[in-house]
Amino acid sequence: MAKILVLIGLIFFSLNVIFSQESKATIEGELKKWHKVTLSFEGENLSEADEENPFLNYRLNVFFKNKNKTMVVPGFFAADGNAAETSAHTGNVWKVRFMPDEVGEWNYEVSFRKGLNIAVSDDIHEGEAVGFNGEKGSFNITEADTEGSDFRTKGRLKYNGTRYLRFADTNDPFLKGGTDSPENFLAFYEFDQTPAKHKYEPHAKDWNIGDPTWQDGKGKNIIGALNYLASKGMNSVYFLTMNIQGDGKDVWPWTNMHERYRFDCSKLDQWEVIFDHMDDLGLMLHIVTQETENELLLDIGETKTQRKLYYRELIARFSHHLAVTWNLGEENGPLGWTPKGQSDKDRKAMSKYLKTRDPYQNFVALHTHAHAHAQDLFLTPLLGYEYIDGPSLQVHNQHEVHELNAKWITESANFGKQWVVNQDEIGPANFGVKPDSVDPDHDDMRANVLWGSLMAGAAGVEWYFGYKLPHTDLNCEDWRSRDILWDQTRHALDFFNNYLPSERMVSNDDLTANDHDYVFANAGEVYAIYFPNFENTKLDLTGINNTFSVDWYNPKNGGALQSSSVKHIEGGAVVSIGNPPSLEGDWVALIRNESSTQLIAKSNIISLKALENFEIDKASTATYYKEKNRGSFAINATKKEQRDELASAFTVFNGTTGYYSAVLNTIAENDGESTYEIEVNREAFKTVKNPQVPESFKNVSLD
Repeated sequence: MAKILVLIGLIFFSLNVIFSQESKATIEGELKKWHKVTLSFEGENLSEADEENPFLNYRLNVFFKNKNKTMVVPGFFAADGNAAETSAHTGNVWKVRFMPDEVGEWNYEVSFRKGLNIAVSDDIHEGEAVGFNGEKGSFNITEADTEGSDFRTKGRLKYNGTRYLRFADTNDPFLKGGTDSPENFLAFYEFDQTPAKHKYEPHAKDWNIGDPTWQDGKGKNIIGALNYLASKGMNSVYFLTMNIQGDGKDVWPWTNMHERYRFDCSKLDQWEVIFDHMDDLGLMLHIVTQETENELLLDIGETKTQRKLYYRELIARFSHHLAVTWNLGEENGPLGWTPKGQSDKDRKAMSKYLKTRDPYQNFVALHTHAHAHAQDLFLTPLLGYEYIDGPSLQVHNQHEVHELNAKWITESANFGKQWVVNQDEIGPANFGVKPDSVDPDHDDMRANVLWGSLMAGAAGVEWYFGYKLPHTDLNCEDWRSRDILWDQTRHALDFFNNYLPSERMVSNDDLTANDHDYVFANAGEVYAIYFPNFENTKLDLTGINNTFSVDWYNPKNGGALQSSSVKHIEGGAVVSIGNPPSLEGDWVALIRNESSTQLIAKSNIISLKALENFEIDKASTATYYKEKNRGSFAINATKKEQRDELASAFTVFNGTTGYYSAVLNTIAENDGESTYEIEVNREAFKTVKNPQVPESFKNVSLD
């Protein structure tokens, strides 16, 4: 941290010396919080194909300052400044796009320098100052909109170390529902220099007067498609920005598919028209930067000149948007069927580059392979890594969704950095989620994938379309092919957003004896129990002597909460919750504390230390010894007869009677995972297990 502070000090000293000119920048956009402000500067005339590459050998950075906050935002070569309309390849305009997050006066100062490969250099003194370097100015930002999309009224989505992304202004959790297909969404025939894979003609009727277009009406169909998806209550779209050598081979940001250092100004400006509209609609940009087939295309997988330049251009042009996921790559990592791939070192390097260069610190995720063993292989080394914010899970078998989502939520928390876990692709690959015409009920997908993931504590779902049925992952033209599915997804999001304090709840299936339901709970406050098919159910409310209301929700049809014969239950024991309004189909029971009695306050935290508060049970099969240097108990593994046995220790609890959340702090090693059986009054309470770790003596916490 000291080095960072010193570096910042040097930067400002340098800026105060160099930046002296008053700015001639053109400032465009509504000067409001959470609205894009674009600064345009004029320099010498250049071309995308110029021998002096404007993308690689020039570097525009603008320093924005509001009170004590300073943001360094990269800019880009914009040809004539209107390339979306003119398709220009040449011009003298440079732009920087900025999304202010504070009201009041913002001052800016410009660094514009020229030098060999300077765009990927972090040395602020490298190269020579040229053109409009040193210009400075200011503008005033007023309050955010009070109407519009959630992003406009609640603010940017940010990762803050919890299970959900949060809106910057309200801190409300964001639960995602959207589409994973078509992955080549940007292979739209009216984008410049783009193969005509998609026309989205069925969505022409969804374009509205006043919606954006370019070049005398181009773009209506793709804008209409986004309008339709937002009208169904969805809030996220997954798409590749580069699939050269991949499945589609029809999306890239460069001037041609063989180029790696020069970008297509007009195409990227046309993408921006779409992305601006997504902000207005409240749709997240889930930007997937590569596929498994091409993860070695740039710098043979490393983060060197090609990859840095690619990421810099994406950051400069698109990072300002209010809801961005940077997905490092689809199905990342080598397996038998895709034997060439990036290493753990490569994944860490590219995530660090993205996270530390993005001025807005947008969410960084990694898309996984479909099977648990592959997820273990590539995700485990990333647990606790500061520049990865969560996995973008692909799961082959829908019946494993709940378990795998819960696993990575728990294991990431154990390593000290809670991941935001999203269920972004469901298998098998040939079917995924089927069209309504083939599966109009979507019962299995709704139960096992949608509710299975959300009830595990996952942050959302995106739907993948398999390749064997109409409207596939590569050729889908009409999102109405899954119209019923969007409704069912919205019903789930409505329930979580309207009735649950999701950020305070955790998956706790052990609170009922059933094998097929999912329980999401903040014990003592609120419980949600999802039943794919209703079973007579008793909820464990032992020790919680309050009255609880019982309501029911229909996941298939949505609507208001419903009541049944049992409207209230009394806590303090294992209690029957009664039956839903109908025994047909799936149901969610919502059980809420009606009493004013408060739970144990956070200030009543009791810490029990192994060596001070516990006594070793010498009668157990295996026995502990005291590891005084680490303040812990340990089993002597050199005694082979003890390796698969349990040692035990006990304590008498002298705290206040009430409900407590417990955390067991353990030490994990890389030569095997320890299992802990917890008993209360000599009755089995819970079994937990250390996660896999890449190194020995790793401190973990088990809930």
